Amino acid sequence: MNPAQAPNNPTSDARCGKSAVRVSLLAATVLASTQFVTIADAASSQTSAAPKHVRHAVSRPKTIHNATTNAAPVGGVAPAGRAPSRAAAATALNRNYQSNETEDVVVTGSMLRTARNSSPNPVQTITSQQIQQTGVTTLGDFLQRMPSIGSSGTSNNQTNGTSGLSCTDFRNMGQQRVLVLIDGKRPTMTAGGASSECFDMNTIPTDMVQSVEMLKDGGSELYGADAVSGVINIKLKHNVTDAAFTAYGGISGKGDALTGKLSAHKGWNFDHDKGNLTLYASYMTQGGIYQRDRSWANPVAATNPTSGTPTYGSSISPMGHFFGSENEYSGSANGTIVPWSTSDRYNYGRDQMLSNSLQNSTLSGDLHYEINKHFIPYANVLYSHRTSLAQMAAEPVTGAVPPSDMPASVIIPANDPYNTTGEDLQMYKRMNEYGPRRTEDASDTVTAIAGMRGEITHGWMYDASYTYGANMMTEQMSGVGDYRKLLQTYGLQQVNPSDTNSALVYNPSVCNAAAGCVLSSPFGPLSNSAAAYSNYTSHSHYHYQLRDLNVRINNDHIVKMPWKHGGAFAVALGMEHRGEQLSYSPDPLIASGESLTSTSTYTGGGFNVTEAYLEGKLTLLHNAFLARDLTIDGQGRFSSYDTFGSAKNWKGAINWSPTRDIRFRATIGSSFRQPNVFELYGGQTMNYANGTDPCAQASTYGAFTPTVIATCRANGIPNPSTFQDANSGQIPTLTGGNSKLRPETGRTWTVGTTVTPRWIPGLSVDVTYWHYNISNLISATSTQYIADQCYTGQNTGYCSDILRYNSNNQIDYVSSFYTNQGGLHQSGIDWSTNYQIRLSPVDRLIISNEYQQILNYKQQTTNGGSWINYTGALIYTSQAGSLPAAGIPRVRDYATATWRHGPFSVTYMMSFTGGMRWNNSTNYLSADGAQRYKTPGMVMNNISFTYDVGRWSFQGGINNINNKNPPYVVSSSDNSMGALYGSFYEGRSFWLQAGTSF
Repeated sequence: MNPAQAPNNPTSDARCGKSAVRVSLLAATVLASTQFVTIADAASSQTSAAPKHVRHAVSRPKTIHNATTNAAPVGGVAPAGRAPSRAAAATALNRNYQSNETEDVVVTGSMLRTARNSSPNPVQTITSQQIQQTGVTTLGDFLQRMPSIGSSGTSNNQTNGTSGLSCTDFRNMGQQRVLVLIDGKRPTMTAGGASSECFDMNTIPTDMVQSVEMLKDGGSELYGADAVSGVINIKLKHNVTDAAFTAYGGISGKGDALTGKLSAHKGWNFDHDKGNLTLYASYMTQGGIYQRDRSWANPVAATNPTSGTPTYGSSISPMGHFFGSENEYSGSANGTIVPWSTSDRYNYGRDQMLSNSLQNSTLSGDLHYEINKHFIPYANVLYSHRTSLAQMAAEPVTGAVPPSDMPASVIIPANDPYNTTGEDLQMYKRMNEYGPRRTEDASDTVTAIAGMRGEITHGWMYDASYTYGANMMTEQMSGVGDYRKLLQTYGLQQVNPSDTNSALVYNPSVCNAAAGCVLSSPFGPLSNSAAAYSNYTSHSHYHYQLRDLNVRINNDHIVKMPWKHGGAFAVALGMEHRGEQLSYSPDPLIASGESLTSTSTYTGGGFNVTEAYLEGKLTLLHNAFLARDLTIDGQGRFSSYDTFGSAKNWKGAINWSPTRDIRFRATIGSSFRQPNVFELYGGQTMNYANGTDPCAQASTYGAFTPTVIATCRANGIPNPSTFQDANSGQIPTLTGGNSKLRPETGRTWTVGTTVTPRWIPGLSVDVTYWHYNISNLISATSTQYIADQCYTGQNTGYCSDILRYNSNNQIDYVSSFYTNQGGLHQSGIDWSTNYQIRLSPVDRLIISNEYQQILNYKQQTTNGGSWINYTGALIYTSQAGSLPAAGIPRVRDYATATWRHGPFSVTYMMSFTGGMRWNNSTNYLSADGAQRYKTPGMVMNNISFTYDVGRWSFQGGINNINNKNPPYVVSSSDNSMGALYGSFYEGRSFWLQAGTSF
């Protein structure tokens, strides 16, 4: 839907061990740990209590005297507070090891309070210290390190058509199938990017985050639609009673990617601690990276040949690429026509950016007041203003696409006085005279919540709230050009203005009659005045609105079971009425099809849904023989949509702990997702999908090569062996919404165990097997898949979706609209471990590890069609936010080790992504001469340091210590794959941070 998703025809190999690395990772997993355990510094513990912000609490909230820094993590960033004495630190450590007490909290995946380590749902908790120690400035960049975060989202290293958004994908199932919550409630989404609305992680400063809980299981039965792959619950800091200030700076080893951040908060208790007001402010700026400043990314390879060297750059050059009936030509600086040669190809990599330039300003306020235990009104407001800049090579001129009536191709007639060849010529030209395309997005997001919570009676708690959210984004694109004025400049006139296939004739009077028009040759560069006349800067607008009425009631202890060792029966129930509306209003010139960029039409729509949920939890046995805890949990949700009718979702879970040392759990449930507004009502737009015309690579299809050659000849290409693809690694693709879509449905189940052996203090091991099954999968079919299925003869029904120009037989466009495909199957194993070792009274070592192995990932493109196995595949033709994901590595791992000695700590962090075999969304590539066909496993090493002095805390670190480049991928955009390897793009980088509290 985003016109910025325009052509961007995007080197070096990174090497790593394969099986040996994998074996060592598995061994490390046994000795590692999943999450850092926070131990309060003795000095801090004398003045503050641990944060307990739970919506269902009835007692007066405990205050956090230093929410940012007072809790000194075992394996994380130390606080900006007074360093503890050795004796006090030793006392804190002993207290931690000797205590078996657990805190009952509301953990994501349930509306009932439970001990954090006794939930039947697989939940990973990330602390603020774990985030801070990495030195990242956006939450999205941190989450990319987690093995369960997939590559079908949008990140800051994807600059073509993503509108500066950072949207998270969970389990490689798409950013639209994960539900993001803030403090357990739906936040405001952002429209734009890859034709979808999503939650923009760039709008949440990392300093505001208290913790992040990731439910690694479906959650539709409790939270409603979108929670198909899981739930990410961002818990912000509340109840602050101190003031703090933090300053951050970072730079890459190349001297670019300059990053700065300033943040501050202040909190007050009032009326004898009955109320609290917390204010927060932050400003972050992050410089972009230009492709020309990374040798591995410039020039860009457009082909992957079996012999010889790749073709670099684009065939659409600033001097133009002109196709006659048999010959090809190029323009020149003086306007003469010369024969085309491969040396005329354009190196677009020197004009593009590898990462977005970002600025984000955030303000928030949180207020609550305890009138009595029955009435605790609260309110909070979160506002974010984000701007981003992305730059791409200059706009190409290739012709219009539906629904435009402008000429589908630019044909310079033989009688044009500037045309000296004597034949009609089809023009492909890059308008460098306009300058690079610069996409600047300004996004304003506000979420306001007002509510009341408290106790109804006898342990029955309630929380009633209303949320209003709005996002407004303006997108400015410079250098997109005015198609009609450019034709006037060349003296070309459409014979039938209402027919996109109408011929063009030379008529200089169309320019002479237009004020400011300068008659010019299409075979040479435009003068400054001619370029100014036909250039154009567009302004498009997005708007998203959320209204959400939410009522929750729960009782964590209704009755105790009458039998011996019987436990409590708990119930949670509630209702929600939610409305969401979205609109996209493209610039009038873009909507009319009279700009040179992709034509896009208006998108608008929305839905209303009324829902009710019920959860029951029954502790069958407690502290019994072989049943320290035996609990069953059931959840159900009924949803009534004004667009699709009703839906029912459910989940059942069991949690059995025979002893304190081991716990077994299992869940099974259903999921549901209604099509979003873009998928239903999206206007037609042209995207430029990574891919290659089959007729330009006919020899690479193995046994299907004869069929491909025959099909190409039948479509007017007599000699595919010499045919050149003018689109250079991209295929124009017409896409849009489909009002006949049906909702997705699914089934998810997990089985896991947690081991915390008392004879090995500090060790925790958690293993989970998970399985997803989605039916009626909503997705647009891959462009390369459509082309390959047609030309190999495997499914000739796709041939009607491919349109070629009559003049030169190049692909004009491929149609690929959203449909209900067959489905998606995925299964895998999560292995999380945590081991904390006390070395001395003041020294401790924490080793942690998060490991994921994907066992199966299959997608069915059409109902009743074959299942394609993408396990271990790198889909180098993928687009941001599409399925299948950019890459499905079998193994991902994130390990950390922290040593803390008094006020000093050092943390080592390692990320691993397994090697993958390349797949063009249809077939796996294989070793064939010089053809590249696989990517090695990649390891990134990072380190950070912390030192506390009084109320100050100083931190610093080095990311990508080895200065490793991303692996080489023929993506036609940047010689790699930002969705998978974006963290390598910056190279080695350095950061420093200082903070104080008072």
